[in-house]
Amino acid sequence: MKTKHVLFLTLTGLAVMSILSSFKKQTPFDLDASITRGKDVYATYCQSCHMDEGQGVEGVFPPLAKADYLMADTKRSIQQVLYGANTEMKVNGTVYNTEMAAIDLKDGEASDVLNYVRNSFGNKGKAVIPDDVKAARKK
Repeated sequence: MKTKHVLFLTLTGLAVMSILSSFKKQTPFDLDASITRGKDVYATYCQSCHMDEGQGVEGVFPPLAKADYLMADTKRSIQQVLYGANTEMKVNGTVYNTEMAAIDLKDGEASDVLNYVRNSFGNKGKAVIPDDVKAARKK
């Protein structure tokens, strides 16, 4: 009888610990750290077309600086970073038809570069977390 009680208490304790651990505080997303990492991703993959300060080349490569198009639709921006773009877009009043190549990035890298461009060059945007990138990937 004693063994049954000990076993019951042990199993109950393990169940309670398991439940409590699922409520463990999540570490908040560090936007500043993401922006810092994103600057390196930008320098590697984006800067050659969109330029040092995100100004682009008018009529050829769209600007990211104070870019209405970039800031208007987060999901579209995520998909364009991942899959590229080959449709006409109007950015800050100028039409662009230049194709943008897809970039093979992990969810965290895409999140970081988007956080960098969405919070640099005169832009101010909410954080794009890796789960947002994962959700926006085409199925």
